Amino acid sequence: MTVAIGKPMPQCAIPATSGLTFSPASAKGKKLVLYFYPKDMTPGCTAESGEFRDNIEAFTKANTLVVGVSRDSLKSHDNFRSKLELPFELVADTEEKLCQIFGVMKMKNMYGKQVRGVERSTFLFDSSGNLVKEWRGLKVPGHVTEVLQAAQATK
Repeated sequence: MTVAIGKPMPQCAIPATSGLTFSPASAKGKKLVLYFYPKDMTPGCTAESGEFRDNIEAFTKANTLVVGVSRDSLKSHDNFRSKLELPFELVADTEEKLCQIFGVMKMKNMYGKQVRGVERSTFLFDSSGNLVKEWRGLKVPGHVTEVLQAAQATK
């Protein structure tokens, strides 16, 4: 089952930082920003996560929970989160369950070779748990501002 605009996220339970388990119920009554990124500690992912961190107060005021997702391990996520002082949880989708639900696995060119990896993508759910907006194959500069504006405009 995959996610679609106007529909809720399929049920799942995936390990997250702080000893938590992420599921759609994690954001009950709040809006949810789920952002998928390729890898901890890489330049683009560090910049994107830092921008979400720097705007967390505005997301909180907009009743919006921010959660990052990659295929990295919990240990890697804990180090990444600590180094960047991220005030939100990161989901360790090592078995690619969320990646499959959201269809973010793509073939990408890296140093002239085709590799399978996560396409940088963000999904916004309303407070009822329905998907209202998605961004796929995005560029980092200005993206978090656009997501924040969409979250502020969403009920």
